Amino acid sequence: MAWVAPGETTLGSDHFQPEERPRRTAFVEGFWIDRTEVTNEAFGMFVRATGYKTVAEREGAGGAVFAPETTTGGGWALSPTASWRDPFGDGEGIAGRDLEPVVLLAHEDAMAYAQWLGRDLPTEAEWERAARAGGDSEYVWGDEPAPGGRRLANHWQGPFPAADTGDDGYTGLAPVGCFPANGLGLFDMTGNVWEWTGDLWPEAAAIPGWVPGARVIKGGSWMCADNYCHRYRPAARQPGDASLGSVHIGFRTVLRAPGPQA
Repeated sequence: MAWVAPGETTLGSDHFQPEERPRRTAFVEGFWIDRTEVTNEAFGMFVRATGYKTVAEREGAGGAVFAPETTTGGGWALSPTASWRDPFGDGEGIAGRDLEPVVLLAHEDAMAYAQWLGRDLPTEAEWERAARAGGDSEYVWGDEPAPGGRRLANHWQGPFPAADTGDDGYTGLAPVGCFPANGLGLFDMTGNVWEWTGDLWPEAAAIPGWVPGARVIKGGSWMCADNYCHRYRPAARQPGDASLGSVHIGFRTVLRAPGPQA
């Protein structure tokens, strides 16, 4: 884990999506946060130690999968066979994908893992402070989406949802840590997978995708295209259905404890 010192941080943006406005500041107490998204390997250790069954595995609840070539409705479908062990519900499983972020987890599944370690999920403000690493630029690395033509996060290149060209080196999920870390040594704070936070989505800010009890998800994912949502940014936020796992939502944990100087 990496230490995030207490201090004032920028939240939101005035230049992109309405739900990110207004740009503002807030004071955040210090905390520790995972350097990477929780992986299949790490979640598997939890399951083996506790016998935990995820929401998707209980009574065939399944989860939301995305495959434009095989599904309708813009590529999304609800698969009763999908789970963290088989994220696309296609029988391919996760063999050889230990270091990819674990997905197909409902909010309570992520909380169960965090509590097993004596930790928690970050608040939205904690998450955004960690992602910005003391800065206030539109992207983790600055104000340009691809400085010098270089892609610095795992997201969708090409027209969404027709084709992902994979110019960043990946189509779909990438193993954690494949892109440069931010100033705090944190990897994939934007792109790869959206990340659960502990905060409820405010009912007053209801937007498409909002359901009662939704939780704030942060950071965008491998599905964020410039021609579509353009949300691989620290300010990006969406409501995530807390009861449903998805192929583009993962998480990382925080520990609220004294910093290294103590």
